[in-house]
Amino acid sequence: MKVVIAPDSFKESLPAAEVAKAIAEGVLGVCPDAQIDLCPMADGGEGTVEAMVAATGGRYVTADVFDPLGGEVRARFGLLGHDETAMLPGEVGLTAAEAATDGQGSSSGVAVVEMAAASGLGLVPPGWRNPLHTNTYGTGQLLLAAIDAGAEEIILGVGGSATVDGGCGMAQALGVDFYAANGELCMCGLPGGRLADIARIDTRGVDPRIAAVRIRVACDVTNPLTGPEGAAAIFGPQKGATPEMVEKLEAGLVHLAKLVREQLEIELELPGAGAAGGLGGGLVAFAGATLENGGKMIAEAIDLPKRLAGADLCITGEGKMDGQSRYGKVPVRVASLAGAAGVSTICIPGIATDDAPTELFREVLPLVADGVSPARSMAEPVPILHARAEAAMRTFMAGGGR
Repeated sequence: MKVVIAPDSFKESLPAAEVAKAIAEGVLGVCPDAQIDLCPMADGGEGTVEAMVAATGGRYVTADVFDPLGGEVRARFGLLGHDETAMLPGEVGLTAAEAATDGQGSSSGVAVVEMAAASGLGLVPPGWRNPLHTNTYGTGQLLLAAIDAGAEEIILGVGGSATVDGGCGMAQALGVDFYAANGELCMCGLPGGRLADIARIDTRGVDPRIAAVRIRVACDVTNPLTGPEGAAAIFGPQKGATPEMVEKLEAGLVHLAKLVREQLEIELELPGAGAAGGLGGGLVAFAGATLENGGKMIAEAIDLPKRLAGADLCITGEGKMDGQSRYGKVPVRVASLAGAAGVSTICIPGIATDDAPTELFREVLPLVADGVSPARSMAEPVPILHARAEAAMRTFMAGGGR
């Protein structure tokens, strides 16, 4: 019996790779001869690198970059492999230069990067969170480090940012120059509060390798760059912005979009441009990136449709399954792909609300059930995952395995 296990992370509790491993142990407890294919999933947010490295037997690479406030931070990204049976993430600790010359392992030429590793909110102490002062320069450095490591394609997850700079800091790291009205260069590491300083954009200094690399942005939101649903209005307060700050950030993004339209002939008012404080739009304008649905992209990158072919069962899950899950969240996307392959899907979420799309699955077995409290499910997810996976397999096998 072949069982594909493709869960998302359980946020603030367990990463996707560990969720998949715990479910696998429960499956094997009931069916020791089962052929297990671990495919930890993500949608571009936290845990994307770890999930994709684990799913492909890839490796981690480290790079020293600037954090959102200009301090130094050691960040990591992943180089994907081709191993579809890896149980745990691969080699840790190579630098970009070492990765480029390392002969071990099988590299796909695809790097997966999380902008939060360099420009994330978690890198800024609560008392210092102010998107007028933060920038994405370190994310640009990570992109260049991935290219240094041999990447021909980069998947960039943009969840969890500390910034609303429209991607201008990132652009500067790639070689874009921004000039003020007096002809002087704008400050390096241009923050969200200084976008109005820009009068001219010069892209002639961009690293030429950027044009040769495919950069795909894994978005889990469709917010535009500006307006009431834009980067400043919706995400600014989450990053420490007051109403007055939101107004200034919005004005800066509107100004940036106008300059990009007039000087680069690129339209930034498109779905997903507001992701990560406008980094989505900046990546389109300054790096030639494409904005894509994160869950769909990642499923394709780990070759999930092929891995589902011939399977008897698929087990997925996420921390909280609710009404929003039906709009492209990982379990629903996995169930759709499994259904297309003629494979039944069981979902093991942390919790399932009354409006969760339970009808899309053969069975839904939340951790929070049968006397298990939310607190206990968060603190002790592994043994409960074991129990739910065992129950799922018993029911599945009792039904004839289909």
